[in-house]
Amino acid sequence: MSFSRRKFITNSASSIALSTMIGSILTSCSKKNPKKNKNLISSDSTILFQGDSITDAGREKKLELSNNANSFGNGYAFIATSYLLNSYPKKNLKCYNRGISGNKVYQLSDRWDKDCLNLKPNILSILIGVNDYWHFRDGNYTGTIKTYENDYRKLIERTKKELPNIKIAICQPFILKVLPTVDDSWIEPFKEYQNSAKKISNDFNTLWIPFQDVFDEAIKHAPAKYWLYDGVHAAMPGAQLMAETWLKTVIY
Repeated sequence: MSFSRRKFITNSASSIALSTMIGSILTSCSKKNPKKNKNLISSDSTILFQGDSITDAGREKKLELSNNANSFGNGYAFIATSYLLNSYPKKNLKCYNRGISGNKVYQLSDRWDKDCLNLKPNILSILIGVNDYWHFRDGNYTGTIKTYENDYRKLIERTKKELPNIKIAICQPFILKVLPTVDDSWIEPFKEYQNSAKKISNDFNTLWIPFQDVFDEAIKHAPAKYWLYDGVHAAMPGAQLMAETWLKTVIY
């Protein structure tokens, strides 16, 4: 009995320490982003997560249901949505994940009517950019940083024209150095995509989800591979950290 009690106390202490660490990471990053946003979650809101494999996270793509675990995969979008549905049971929220692995901005555009505009989201979250660089780097895509920015701007313009009252959150694309996938040669070229996304966010006055800033702080507490197992895709604690960062920006 005493062993079980000691184990419980040890596990509880570890959970508190982890929670405190994540809180310190988010607090540190919020100092760099002092703009405060009120809670945007209102009754009957439709919330849409869009992006590539980081958002996709293995979701099923046949039924693509709202508020459904299988349709959300196992990443940050699932964790964030679970929190929202648990916190606001009376608000009748409808949440979707329509991220697709491998997507670049132009591929979002190709499916935008079905996977965004027809859903009429009140809040749209977009995380896109790593494939626009990665696939160009590997010689599987000819789009450049200019292509990324032009396509992204057109996508936001199209969205705001069709849904003028929409609230948009642009997520900062991110990487961490984890060999053999991500090495030092990624860092400077990828910053161009991050800077482009931030410029678009500023120009369209969107919310900005500072994922790279948060992960840069996180690696002071644990190795990069602990957060992003290949330098691009989130491990379990990385997904949790992303969800908390998203929630802090949108509703806290």
